[in-house]
Amino acid sequence: MRGYVFQFGEVFRELPMLLDGALTTLHISVLTLLFSLVVGSIGALCRMSHLRWIRVPATWYVEVIRNTPLLVQLFFIYFGLSQINIDVSNYTAGLIGLVLNNGAYLTEIVRAGIQAIHKGQFEAGYSLGLSFPQLMRHVVFPQAFRVIYPPMCNQFIGIILWSSLVSTISVHDLALRGKELASTTFRSFEVYTVLTLIYVAMTLVISGLLKLIGRQLFRQPA
Repeated sequence: MRGYVFQFGEVFRELPMLLDGALTTLHISVLTLLFSLVVGSIGALCRMSHLRWIRVPATWYVEVIRNTPLLVQLFFIYFGLSQINIDVSNYTAGLIGLVLNNGAYLTEIVRAGIQAIHKGQFEAGYSLGLSFPQLMRHVVFPQAFRVIYPPMCNQFIGIILWSSLVSTISVHDLALRGKELASTTFRSFEVYTVLTLIYVAMTLVISGLLKLIGRQLFRQPA
């Protein structure tokens, strides 16, 4: 490091470009969480099904996804599908890969939340004449969400960080913007220092907001 002169000015001049990449990161992360929750909820119900032809494929989905790298999954979707004439944009491929990956983890999170509900709640719902969808919507999921919420928040923070891998398939998120800036300015130390601070700021702010939302949602009545 002797003789090296730090020049953050070149990086700060391109800060709008980095912030645009950060918005892309947040955009794809929020969509990933929303779609992953849908996939996870369906996957959890399938995993708990008494029908083997439903339960087994859901189990295999979870096991395959959780035991392969996200990077390989992204490459399979983006590069592999094009070999069989299924073309998807880099953003769409990134989103699909993130959703499939996180959907598997949320499947287990949602399943754990549902199984945490006492069986008496199910019996009470059926005794009132509720159908299974009504039971899930009005009785089980509202209670399970309290259990699901903390690990779901942790998963969302993970999604923000893991989303940096979509830069490998040319999605212009924060990571790719930083890589491009480092290659043009030759200021890798300064660029990645700023990138680190942006990621830390995003995750800390979002984590704090999620905690506040959780306190409002689950506060005990006086």
